[in-house]
Amino acid sequence: MALLIATTLAMANAEASEAWVIDSQAQWEEAIPAEPGSAKSGLELKDGVASPTGNSATLQSALKTFDKKHSAQSIVFEQSPEWLNWEPTENLGPVNLGDAPVMLSLGPDNYWMFGRYMKESKKDGKSPLPPFTPEPATLEGFDIPLKTTKFPNQFDAAGGLKKGTGGYHAWQSRDMVNWVHHGPITESVGKWMTTAEFADGKAYFYYDFPNDQDPHVYVDADLFDGLPGDNKGMAYDDPSHGSDCAIIRDLDGKFHLIVEDWSPINARTHAWDSPLAAHAVSPDGIQDFKLLSPPVDERTKPTGQIGTYNHPHWVKENPERFMTNVAEYEIHEPEQNAYGDWSAICIGGQYYLFCDFDPAEGKNMSVGWFTASSIDGPFSFCDSLGKGHPDPDICFAEGKFYLATQMKTDYVSAGPWVESVEARVGVDTDGDGSVDHWGDWQRVKETYDYTPGFAKQIQKTPASIDLSDLPAGFGFQFEVKVTDTTENKSKPKLDKVTLTFE
Repeated sequence: MALLIATTLAMANAEASEAWVIDSQAQWEEAIPAEPGSAKSGLELKDGVASPTGNSATLQSALKTFDKKHSAQSIVFEQSPEWLNWEPTENLGPVNLGDAPVMLSLGPDNYWMFGRYMKESKKDGKSPLPPFTPEPATLEGFDIPLKTTKFPNQFDAAGGLKKGTGGYHAWQSRDMVNWVHHGPITESVGKWMTTAEFADGKAYFYYDFPNDQDPHVYVDADLFDGLPGDNKGMAYDDPSHGSDCAIIRDLDGKFHLIVEDWSPINARTHAWDSPLAAHAVSPDGIQDFKLLSPPVDERTKPTGQIGTYNHPHWVKENPERFMTNVAEYEIHEPEQNAYGDWSAICIGGQYYLFCDFDPAEGKNMSVGWFTASSIDGPFSFCDSLGKGHPDPDICFAEGKFYLATQMKTDYVSAGPWVESVEARVGVDTDGDGSVDHWGDWQRVKETYDYTPGFAKQIQKTPASIDLSDLPAGFGFQFEVKVTDTTENKSKPKLDKVTLTFE
């Protein structure tokens, strides 16, 4: 058995060595050296990424040579995961959805938004709408009785006609334009809802009780009945103050909570956010959460001094658990960036955390986001956009990614891949040190799709070219042309190239 394992490992290592991987700064400089035989134009190599300096760039790699003939299988391109190609759009969801939006995408044509049910349109402010008499209606994709409402693009199903219970409501859409109201999903105790997940036919709605404390959870097997599900109570006895959690299941089915940790900051003077986030994981999302290492930690230097602040809700909402509104924190210097109101999504194994971003220098709040190749982090800050207190959530729907906020503007993106990238691969078939056969130029891009059984795990098909039709050869070379076709700040930055051989 030991010999078999050793042989298998040796074969795996040999196969791995057949791949030409360009990932690190040194590998990029080796693939595109400053000497004849390779070239780049309008391209900067920095921190292991090939970035265009303008709207377009080209590169030609050096020739990768072998002692014997090889056959190419594929070439795969990966871009920087920073995800900057967001475009502003009108507020997503029903016009009367209030408070922090929460979203779930349960597959093609099955999109949900959750929020408070406002009696008036957000666009109309406090002005009353004219009298309205509901009428029977039909809507494509829905085979249930519906009624019109006074709100545009919104209809009531049977559950939506039931009396509210002071908490969050559910709306469903087939196209992210028209919405069917299905009624309450939490009672008033669950009015501080922060995030949601879906597993095995059940929705998991997490809420703070009291505000900014201790994630609790409803489990709801029927989103259509207009009734709150089973309130399981406290899911995670959070040792810190803050909560405003995100929840995401990994592909093994475990539930991961990302919560605010206010221990290093006066959260009251920093938009109730923090430079520190905590991470806890549970097998079922209901109990037995285990605290792990922080996924985000941007604390500055601790002083050892303790400060205090008051929270307006703790004693009022849950006097049995909280005898005081006073919280302690360790003072840090200099001033710290603060993040919170977390939401999460994963695309092809790359995790993203979206959040409030309250910068230390006192600029306007905005949506910020972090990324990591593992839910265990650590996560790196990417960028921010917008203006206001966002309380964001994100979902994949209609082939796009939707970022909903409490701000005046929401955002939409085609995904982290930035257009456009064209490539071709050449072969040295006779071993004379130069390419004598080039494949056709092809445009490459990533594509994304739903993962059955998961609301926040999005499949990614890599940006690749099948090279199996190329002749075998002693050397291989590739050429790339990138063009920035977007109006936003994103650029097609190449992070990794992998050329594989048989």
